[in-house]
Amino acid sequence: MLRYSLVILMALCTTYIFAQEQTQQNQNLDTVMISSTRIDLPFKENSRSIEIISSADIKNSAATNLAGLLQEVAGIDIRRRGTAGSQADLYIRGGSFDQTLLLIDGIKMDDAQTGHHTLNAALPLEVIERIEIIKGPAARVFGQNAFTGAINIVTKKNITNSVSPQIQTGSFGQLNGSVTVGTELENSSHLLHVGKLTSNGYRFNSDYENSNYFLKSVFNKNTQPVEFLATFFDRNFGAENFYTTNATFHEYEETQNSLIAFTTTFKKGNLKLKPRAYWKRNQDMFLLRRDDPSFYRNMHITDKMGGELNGSYTSSAGITGFGVDLSKTCIRSNNLGHRNRFMANLFLEHRFSLWNEKVDITPGVAVTYFSDFKFHAFPGIDIGYNLSDRFKVYGNAGYTYRIPTYTDLYYSDPATQGNPDLQPEEAISGEIGGKYSSSKFSGGFALFYRDGRQLIDYVKNVDSDPFRATNLRDLYSKGFEVNTSYNFEINNMKQNLSVDYAYLKDQVGELNLPYSRYSINSLKHHFTSRLSTQLIKNVHFNVIYKYAERTAGESYNVWDSSLIFDVKPFEFSILANNIFDADYIETGIIPMPPSNVLFGLRYHFK
Repeated sequence: MLRYSLVILMALCTTYIFAQEQTQQNQNLDTVMISSTRIDLPFKENSRSIEIISSADIKNSAATNLAGLLQEVAGIDIRRRGTAGSQADLYIRGGSFDQTLLLIDGIKMDDAQTGHHTLNAALPLEVIERIEIIKGPAARVFGQNAFTGAINIVTKKNITNSVSPQIQTGSFGQLNGSVTVGTELENSSHLLHVGKLTSNGYRFNSDYENSNYFLKSVFNKNTQPVEFLATFFDRNFGAENFYTTNATFHEYEETQNSLIAFTTTFKKGNLKLKPRAYWKRNQDMFLLRRDDPSFYRNMHITDKMGGELNGSYTSSAGITGFGVDLSKTCIRSNNLGHRNRFMANLFLEHRFSLWNEKVDITPGVAVTYFSDFKFHAFPGIDIGYNLSDRFKVYGNAGYTYRIPTYTDLYYSDPATQGNPDLQPEEAISGEIGGKYSSSKFSGGFALFYRDGRQLIDYVKNVDSDPFRATNLRDLYSKGFEVNTSYNFEINNMKQNLSVDYAYLKDQVGELNLPYSRYSINSLKHHFTSRLSTQLIKNVHFNVIYKYAERTAGESYNVWDSSLIFDVKPFEFSILANNIFDADYIETGIIPMPPSNVLFGLRYHFK
């Protein structure tokens, strides 16, 4: 009954049409400067597979967190075990959760313990200006962990004096509260966000209590600006069958993720230097039995301290990008032991422009030293050709790798054994693509391949033996992606329809072993679309449709929607997820939530 009521409510609110003045302008992404690479270039000039989620896209997404938002991008596979970001794995183009890198304002948020914690660092949507998604071999510029792609979260820069409290409530006992404060002073600016999210859970042992704290400050902004960034995320949640299928365990998990970083930029003539220092921490406590901590408990604390210097120099020969990154990782764990790792990364690339800047060629190489895995180099090249001011074709190819996590190397329990003799995973990948942009229509396509070698799987010969991490899987992946966005008007009001599709085919090398834990189950077909419409002044309606079909044959359709009433200074929202009550699983044996609704109220003080 809930799903039909929601459909009727949304329909009634969008049938009353008036010719009113359009108040919201779509962001022109052509002028967006891509900041996640050493060479800063406008979006349209990049010869890489890059997608942008703008602030307008975020508002119209019907998502309440980063995991839900990224699910609306074809080619990105989010496999959730819970809700509200309790635990979700991030995959790009069929790569594993250990093969995708997350960055915040260019700061690498990789976790040496396991890629399961990648999205522990996900920022609240209220502080995000845009998200840059870099897929395929172009992600090599980030080094380790950007095996199949990278996602850079760009935080808000234009801060105004404002206070914006919000409260949300809805299905499963959800109660969310937050306040976002922005202040612009004479020689500094500050953005603060504090949030609390709670729920009884949509099934047994799926309750959560999450806290988000974010602070971004810019000091000395009139002379030599220094940017300070601090985050702290505390998540406590029931983890029913997150990692096991035993119905008697009733798992529980608590994670804490924090970041402190200082960044500044020096410019002199054609030279630009951007030094940065940072400290990142992740803490993970897992109980196999929630009510009996003594039965089985894992506790891991991982610290990463680093400094980097990125720069670029422009000359008559083109633009040279360079960077050096030094970091040390330490882990203290009752299961993985006490480990230390030092890493040094040196990066160099140069962008040439030929034939009146119709052709650009960017070769590059990164060399990385790990104290426990020695030296590794990964070269690559990007080539682009401007067929017109609006249409560009490009191609790139490169080598990439991933060193094993501490879980791969040292984890031990009765069912699983790490392997300290593991070697890095390797891959050669390439793609060709194109992108077109105009005021009404924008779109792009990419055809890609990846030849992965020595991929890590957990295997065994005898059923009674534990699974052991081993370098033995070869995986050849190929596919294509198409994304489109069309802007049009109804009664002088701006509307947008976006349609994206991704196809992926995996060919797995022969294992010759009877038992394997990591079966390949990528998104073979992934279709997403969104209609964002404003048919009444100050009322925005969004419908999002997602279709997914996995390699193993499972498929599902999910419809989400949002309705936003924007009557200054109030903003009232209704978010409806899984409207038609689809029964589906994203990973393991964990069913996703049924139809649910979330009501929100925000007030803007200025």
